[in-house]
Amino acid sequence: MKNLFETGLANHVKQRVAGLRAESERQWGTMNPAQALAHCSLGLQMAMGEIRPRRTLMGRLLGPAIKPKVFGNDEPLRRGSPTADELVIGTERDLNEERGRVTSLIDRFVSGGASVCTTHPHPFFGRLTPAEWATLMYKHLDHHLRQFGV
Repeated sequence: MKNLFETGLANHVKQRVAGLRAESERQWGTMNPAQALAHCSLGLQMAMGEIRPRRTLMGRLLGPAIKPKVFGNDEPLRRGSPTADELVIGTERDLNEERGRVTSLIDRFVSGGASVCTTHPHPFFGRLTPAEWATLMYKHLDHHLRQFGV
């Protein structure tokens, strides 16, 4: 399974982040490139326990059934997957600031390894191991970079 603890893969993700432009056309969704990077930064902060979204009822009910489908293969995340309210970005952001922020968070996540991962449950999937957090963070970043063709 691809995961963000793999240094080479993390470097490749950072190269893709560097290739994102303000004019990059989205393939789906409503966020612009800067908002998508801000959203990805919040995802990394969640994985490291810096923000702690609450569990959702839908996650408690459906999370256990969907979790093996997400973590059991290298398939990309589906378009239109739900997100925690705390990770929704509704304001305009500066692309260069968000690029620097997400790159710095990727570096912290990779260098910290398993020890930086939270034990707080994911709002949809519940408790995750560090390996599962690393897989999810790669898939989440990949999902939003693919959203803009990078």
